[in-house]
Amino acid sequence: MSDSTRKPRFRGANQQGRGKDRGQNRGPGGRPAWRDRDDQADGPVILYGWHTVTAALANPARRIRKLFLTENAARRLAEENIDTRVTPEMVRPQEIDRRLSPDAVHQGLLAETDALPSPDLDTLAREGIVLVLDQITDPHNVGAILRSAAAFDVKAIVTTARHSPEATGVLAKSASGALELVPIVSVQNLARALTQMNDLGFMTVGLDSEGTENLAGVALQAPLALVLGAEGKGLRQLTRQTCKVVARMDMPGAIKSLNVSNAAALALYIGSTRLGLMS
Repeated sequence: MSDSTRKPRFRGANQQGRGKDRGQNRGPGGRPAWRDRDDQADGPVILYGWHTVTAALANPARRIRKLFLTENAARRLAEENIDTRVTPEMVRPQEIDRRLSPDAVHQGLLAETDALPSPDLDTLAREGIVLVLDQITDPHNVGAILRSAAAFDVKAIVTTARHSPEATGVLAKSASGALELVPIVSVQNLARALTQMNDLGFMTVGLDSEGTENLAGVALQAPLALVLGAEGKGLRQLTRQTCKVVARMDMPGAIKSLNVSNAAALALYIGSTRLGLMS
């Protein structure tokens, strides 16, 4: 390991702060966190935090470009016999702080990596559950959805190449390592992708408060694709029309709607229970 006083040469010290609304979330280097994937440069994916970085280190499909560690983090990795895979650069915590937003909890680890490849729809397993996200732009929500997806053994998440957050920074931290466990399929046109999934035998179920059936009463079949829309907008019209079923989730309390990440977790529980995946 290099000397602890050696400083990394981070490309730009711009902070990754939160904007006043979700459309202004900033990613590493000052980029909008929701920026269209088609517009991404060949820059690195930024991963930070213990679970996020150690999961990346354990994933052979993840190419690590650079790894920055504090002395405490390096000691903990050594104690837990975690292979860093590349020669890390030792830095002070403040060096990582300057790369991230003021409220980022990095725990002394930051990695620059390549993005993971996006599988094709026709390679998806014809079993279990797949989640489809219709222009959900908040990286915190998508990260939380990824974490729930990993807990329920979701086979993949399908999302649009445009109007979706980059799989980096805040999203990766919110996912707490799940980014390495759940493949993300990026598609250009969601309606066409849903049509293809229908043809492949998936039961596509859109979730909407105005759905004609209660999800708990729908005769669900595997492979199942649960389709979630953005908060506020919900499912787009063409998305609704392409789903085989549009269902709602009835709530017994005074508040009838849930945050989209909470709705995803509840829908996954209902779907997993109905498909017999919980036993």
